[in-house]
Amino acid sequence: MMNRENIDRPAVLNEVTTAFYRYEQALVSNDVEVLDELFWADPRTVRYGATENLYGIEAIREFRNTRPSTGLDRLLRNTTITTYGDDMAVASTEFTRENSERVGRQMQTWVKFPYGWRIVAAHVSLMG
Repeated sequence: MMNRENIDRPAVLNEVTTAFYRYEQALVSNDVEVLDELFWADPRTVRYGATENLYGIEAIREFRNTRPSTGLDRLLRNTTITTYGDDMAVASTEFTRENSERVGRQMQTWVKFPYGWRIVAAHVSLMG
């Protein structure tokens, strides 16, 4: 059972928050190398996108390498990052884009491996 003292420990929360915003910067600047680095390089990694379901790191890499690289800027809001122990976290955020009324949502499950924090599952969707 998870002990409350192990949730959102400041040092762990800082690590994940840093990784989350590094990912966000890579996303809006289309830094495919960093995006690839921050996803777990494993066939079990899953990313559900607004219009695609990607199973495994190879499918995620293919998507990253073929998606448009313009119009990626967005504004985050209601970002919540919660850590559980030393090696697991969930990041949730909403986002909007200029010239669009739609609200996007993003959730990521992060796990700390010996080589750093990696996204093992992600879900991106747009509200009506």
